[in-house]
Amino acid sequence: MNGEEVTAKFRYKTRKGNYNTVTEVGPQTRKQILHTKLKIGWEICKVEDYLVPTRCYRCSQFNHKHSDCKREETCPHYAGKHKLKECTAPASEHKCINCITYNRYNKNEKMDENHSALRKDCPSLQAVLTKYRRNIDY
Repeated sequence: MNGEEVTAKFRYKTRKGNYNTVTEVGPQTRKQILHTKLKIGWEICKVEDYLVPTRCYRCSQFNHKHSDCKREETCPHYAGKHKLKECTAPASEHKCINCITYNRYNKNEKMDENHSALRKDCPSLQAVLTKYRRNIDY
């Protein structure tokens, strides 16, 4: 494809028991295959960008690591000042620290806070991933 190099980086097992392979391609190849499905052998594979935001395991917020964190330890399920393994809050009481912080600074537009910060469909996580996609410069 366009003389660009394609390199398999690693593969990982999903919760459903399937395997995903992360492959690095050049910009032209990425543009060609991003919104299609690839036929590899007898398999039809979905293609998408592999984006993993940096998340602190101490305060559960984005764009820094726990070694650089200056905030209080915060439970990602309940936004309380305790560790995840000490959390006893039921799912109906979950609060997302990232959406709470967003709502504190954005009075005009509110995000739903009633979920764990670890959920894949968290509006704050989706906003970070959208920002990452916009910053891909090729």
